[in-house]
Amino acid sequence: MEKKKTRKSKIFTMPDAFLIIFGIVVLAAISTYFIPAGSYDREAADGVTTVVPDSYTTAESNPTGIIDLFTAIPTGMVEAANIIFLIFIIGGIVHIIESTGAINAGINSLIDLTKGRYMLLIATVSGLFGVLASMGVAANAVIAFIPIGIALARSLKLDAIVGVATVYLGYYSGMIAGIFDPSILGLAQTIAELPLFSGMWLRIILFIILISIVITYVNMYARRVKNNPEKSLMGDQLFGSLAEPEDVPENNSKFTRLHAAILLTFVVFISFFIYGAFNFGWSLNELSAIFLIMGVVIAIIARITPNDFIRKFIDGAKSITYGALVVGLARAVIVILEDGAIIDTIVHYALVPLESLPTMLGAQMLFLFNLTFNLLVTSGSGQAAIIMPLMVPIVDLLGITRQTGTLILMLGDGFTNIITPTSGVLMAVLAVGGVSWVKWFKFALPLLLVWIVVGIAAVSFAVFVNYGPF
Repeated sequence: MEKKKTRKSKIFTMPDAFLIIFGIVVLAAISTYFIPAGSYDREAADGVTTVVPDSYTTAESNPTGIIDLFTAIPTGMVEAANIIFLIFIIGGIVHIIESTGAINAGINSLIDLTKGRYMLLIATVSGLFGVLASMGVAANAVIAFIPIGIALARSLKLDAIVGVATVYLGYYSGMIAGIFDPSILGLAQTIAELPLFSGMWLRIILFIILISIVITYVNMYARRVKNNPEKSLMGDQLFGSLAEPEDVPENNSKFTRLHAAILLTFVVFISFFIYGAFNFGWSLNELSAIFLIMGVVIAIIARITPNDFIRKFIDGAKSITYGALVVGLARAVIVILEDGAIIDTIVHYALVPLESLPTMLGAQMLFLFNLTFNLLVTSGSGQAAIIMPLMVPIVDLLGITRQTGTLILMLGDGFTNIITPTSGVLMAVLAVGGVSWVKWFKFALPLLLVWIVVGIAAVSFAVFVNYGPF
């Protein structure tokens, strides 16, 4: 009986994330043989490139050959190099910070302050990051805060999924609502010729609903793990490849002035990056530079020798190699779709038929399209630049307000970002958190389905009340 049971378990073993994503790469390559190549004209204005409506033309087909399929992988690695190296750098520098004991001591002080009420801690941290994101704080910055979530989960004796979800899902609740988001919302409303940040009342309500769902969902999972660690989706290794290194001090270490100085340094440097992102357009490369400078400063404060600095850095970077390489593989999907020139074709043939649908059905189909299209183009500003110029005339024809069209774009762009492997930010977050995409997908899918139901209700309500510009 035991042999049969073992054989059965092997048959139903979930494929590794690399195999699943490579399967998606193959499907993308096959699609270039069946989907015609084509493109829209583009025009640039105020530094933003958008598509020109009614300019779609077919082009010569460029199907992906066997050599093209496999060269897309190193090409994807090259194109995603900035985020891959950011992952390595964050992994290395965070390990250096962890070795000082500052993170553990700070988290333990916070736990003592709340008397160990982990549900309150999860709600507070998620809510804080949600509010920050709703104000338009740079999306890439969320990667930097994942180690804080991991440290919190480790101290609470939970698992890495709780650590990642507490920060990332809280953050994305705010990103989706985008109450004062100057990038995605600002671009979409500009294209739709709407007043900047108009219609915020509905987005505030949506944020409250989304963050409440996240806090409830994460706390339910955390309670399950707390009561029975065997029910963790992480299996036997609650923190995956991020098992606590030997050179990290005990969790019960007292919070000292040195720890305070190290954590203050972390906050100052991350705040400096956020300032630069808003004022100078800083992105991934600048975030990598900020982490490197921060690491050197912290090493000086903690009196870490140069040789120890390098050793700790390499140890930290090695622990997240798996996740870093997954990012490059996922990028190969986009490489193939772009080389095959089929992304604009997908948009054209999906959107044009929607013009003749009834108002409510048309709105929901636009929402469904944006959800699906986001699996291909995960950049919110990129999706806005491609989709909004085409959606504006469609919503006008359907009798839907342009504000509703903007809401559809925001929800469609945001929801599926929490599961799509082509999202560089998601894969970086999972790599830094030590969570495999397969395990994360199992955790996040039920939440995504709940969010989609909320999205359908929100779009229906917006159509019903004729959601206007103010």
